[in-house]
Amino acid sequence: MNGFVDEPAAVREGEELDLGKLQGFLARAIPEASGELTVQQFPQGYSNLTYLLKMGSLEMVLRRPPFGNEVKSAHDMSREHRVLSKLCEVYSLAPRPLAYCEDDSVLGAPFYVMERRHGIILRKRVPEGLDLSPNTMRQLSESFVDNLARLHAIDYEAVGLGKLGKPDGFVERQVSGWTKRYERAATDEIADMLSVADWLAQNRPTQSDAALIHNDYKYDNIVLDANDPTQILAVLDWEMCTLGDPLLDLGCALAYWVQADDDTRNLFNWGPTDLPGNLTRQEFMDRYAQKTGRDLSQILFFYCFGLFKLAVIVQQIYFRYAKGLTRDQRFAQLNHVVANLSRAAMTSIDRNRV
Repeated sequence: MNGFVDEPAAVREGEELDLGKLQGFLARAIPEASGELTVQQFPQGYSNLTYLLKMGSLEMVLRRPPFGNEVKSAHDMSREHRVLSKLCEVYSLAPRPLAYCEDDSVLGAPFYVMERRHGIILRKRVPEGLDLSPNTMRQLSESFVDNLARLHAIDYEAVGLGKLGKPDGFVERQVSGWTKRYERAATDEIADMLSVADWLAQNRPTQSDAALIHNDYKYDNIVLDANDPTQILAVLDWEMCTLGDPLLDLGCALAYWVQADDDTRNLFNWGPTDLPGNLTRQEFMDRYAQKTGRDLSQILFFYCFGLFKLAVIVQQIYFRYAKGLTRDQRFAQLNHVVANLSRAAMTSIDRNRV
């Protein structure tokens, strides 16, 4: 299955890096980095930009904020680097960071460089010829849930991440914060977004407990073993990692978990979660509850919040496109995704079930 390993492509127009300045930084920061620098870009993803760097036999991955970014807090490279520096010592699926640069004069924004993990990344379209049998997807989806439970069990104080966030009042801040983000980035009039925001504000549950949460846990943020895709080799994209209610993390993961019988699955399918063999959302929740012992009686709120938050993230990306800050044509229809996500949330609210 090595032919299915995630590979980069040419750098997109307008997202090029200054190779001279970057090579100078790497030579100073990473002693083993020597030889001519070549750069390619991983073409997937809608948020931070990710590049593959090669210097001799050394392969590294560079992460930087998107060009035209106006939401600085959503692309904090220093924070992401700090999380990985601590987490990689106790959690083998966190890639090890190699260097961090806060000097904007190098690439125009802070960035960091980390080790590369080779493997398969499952996206919306499965690579042609990759055999994902029902048995494989069942084992993978179970591993996916078990790993989320494992992450939530990490002793963040012992790791040195006790000051990463403020768990008290986390749910309330999340609802109000993401509502304000939507108001700042709104372009189209989408009544369902306002209705969902109002429902979330009026139905906040009591906080359960606190854990280290990923905040963007989905299939295309994990790297799988090319020889056994039921095995997870790495978890990527830690930009939103924080301390908070783990059920919010679960709710966001469920928001990405599209089922084969979902009415709108063809409009926003974030990965092959609808392939035969995958756990259903109910089985996902049941397995998580069994692994963690957590009470999921209020999971509807957390699921609808996940859909709303995802819609706001998509809206922020569309805002950059609508304002001409990016020319990436993948973003041109994202306003429709926002409308469909908010409609899915309202449908769940009306039916009173995930």
